[in-house]
Amino acid sequence: MIDLSKLTAGKKLTSLEKAILQYFVAHIDTVQDMGVRAVASATYTSPASVIRLSKKLGYTGFTDMYYSLLPMIKKAENNSNTENETILSTDFKSLIKNCSYENTQQFIDNVLLLKQKYIFIYATGFSQIAAEYIYKKLLVLGRKAILASGSDSVGVFENNLDDIGAMIVVSKSGETEQVYRKLKKAVDAEIYTVAFTKETDNRIGLISDLNIQILDIHQLDDRNMLPNLFFPGVLLSFESIVEQYLNQLES
Repeated sequence: MIDLSKLTAGKKLTSLEKAILQYFVAHIDTVQDMGVRAVASATYTSPASVIRLSKKLGYTGFTDMYYSLLPMIKKAENNSNTENETILSTDFKSLIKNCSYENTQQFIDNVLLLKQKYIFIYATGFSQIAAEYIYKKLLVLGRKAILASGSDSVGVFENNLDDIGAMIVVSKSGETEQVYRKLKKAVDAEIYTVAFTKETDNRIGLISDLNIQILDIHQLDDRNMLPNLFFPGVLLSFESIVEQYLNQLES
């Protein structure tokens, strides 16, 4: 169930560094006690190579990498939910805890109140389903919107840059390369950007103007095979924003 591609996306790891990471994940229960030198010895590398890997992945060092990856790996390994982790027992407010009044108001001011320009929505894979819902909801709210995915021509976005006032992306991992590149172009063009991502730090969230983080109980389940709350959380967050927007219109 553990797919390392999202952890390594855009990090330009060497084959040696990938091998170290694979060992680290496979031996997550013992690597902390082993320490840097023992891990380096077990992977036929050097302590410097192990530290370099942690830096490339965005961590401050070996220990930071361990404590950051440990909970994600453990959740990915847990193929069956415990009684306390079933979907129906989830506190749904925890799904959208990042959708504060301030963040909601930012979304309203910079996206929903756009009148003349388009809102560009972009996602790939399973995220396209949530993106399409957001797109159709914006249309019925009277907003001008464009929906695109990884299979669409680059021109759909680049040829309309001057007419785009805001961009919304959905990425469960926050590391999807196609989404990152598209978002970066929007940022460079000074377009207001919103990213729905998982709740831990990620590249897409870091460069967006507004990062709405959603609880993801299986962060390394890249194939979306396990029970998932991320996509329902995206829609719940969006509907919460729409609710506040409509309440403001009425008042």
